[in-house]
Amino acid sequence: MVTATVREWHDEEGWGVLDSPETPGGCWGHYSSIQTRGFHTLSPGQKVDLQWEAPGYRQDGYDYRAVNIAPQPA
Repeated sequence: MVTATVREWHDEEGWGVLDSPETPGGCWGHYSSIQTRGFHTLSPGQKVDLQWEAPGYRQDGYDYRAVNIAPQPA
């Protein structure tokens, strides 16, 4: 896992973009990958632990896709 920062998050659509040095250009993330209880959401600027993959195709314009997203304690 790497540390990433949430660039943007769209609750109404259930996805967003996370930035880390290991995922240049951003990593696409889906709410189903967030490892938390209750409503799965993130906030811009929030730090998370990120496990990602490069699926070999562009997911909504991004080369990287989140597999697991674990919000860090505030």
